[in-house]
Amino acid sequence: MPKAMIFDIQRNSFVDGPGIRTTVFFKGCNLRCRWCHNPESQSFEKQMLFYKDKCTGCGKCREVCPNHLQSCDFCGKCELYCPAEARKICGREYTSDEVLAEVIKDKAFYENSGGGVTFSGGECMLQLDFLLEILEKCKSAGIHTAVDTAGNVPWKSFEKILPFTDLFLYDIKAFGAELHRKGTGVSNELILENLKNLSGRADIIVRIPVIGGYNDNDEEIRQIADFLKQIKIIKAELLPYHAMGEHKYTALGRNTESFNVPNKNFMNRSQQLFLS
Repeated sequence: MPKAMIFDIQRNSFVDGPGIRTTVFFKGCNLRCRWCHNPESQSFEKQMLFYKDKCTGCGKCREVCPNHLQSCDFCGKCELYCPAEARKICGREYTSDEVLAEVIKDKAFYENSGGGVTFSGGECMLQLDFLLEILEKCKSAGIHTAVDTAGNVPWKSFEKILPFTDLFLYDIKAFGAELHRKGTGVSNELILENLKNLSGRADIIVRIPVIGGYNDNDEEIRQIADFLKQIKIIKAELLPYHAMGEHKYTALGRNTESFNVPNKNFMNRSQQLFLS
């Protein structure tokens, strides 16, 4: 039975598809979005987050750590004994049965609200064998399924999960090839081609992060809107940048870039392009 590295299972979500949902966040991503608000999702490995601003300097973590904080075996003792909750292990291996047991807890809420489960990341499609297995089990349990993806995977991966996926939440970070590479580290050729192939085969909601100082210009948004008019989707959602994930970079010992929240007038004007 395959296992997946997962960093969070979030119940009562209202932002990752219709209705009340449980969102399962997979670790590991093959994009490196400069504005990523979940930087802990990028690595496939377990990581230790240290929130220095919470630390009281009591030394309990060093006292209970078998390695005295010189190295980390992810035993969890420092996290368990820290009174300020300054340390957190990110990432745990799950079986599909363990994930299903969490997801099914809120089945009554899904049924009453038109909700379900959303598999997100990172990039959940990079752990394909596990994703396929848990999708099949959720469908057998009568649970609506959604896959949140950046689409940077082989088309055959989509073909495998299509029969068990009710909805795709599909990200477009940028339309211009060079702009996409500058923002994410990879080309968008495969991403756009997969979206065209997926069109007409599945229900799709396209989500576009609007990042001040990166893609918040009329021409870029217009190109995305024109492209989407050529394919079949349910709708497009513009998601304005927020800085709520910046503290996680510090907790991981990484530097972060600062971007701007896009202008409200620009957001309103851009939204009209997807309604016309």
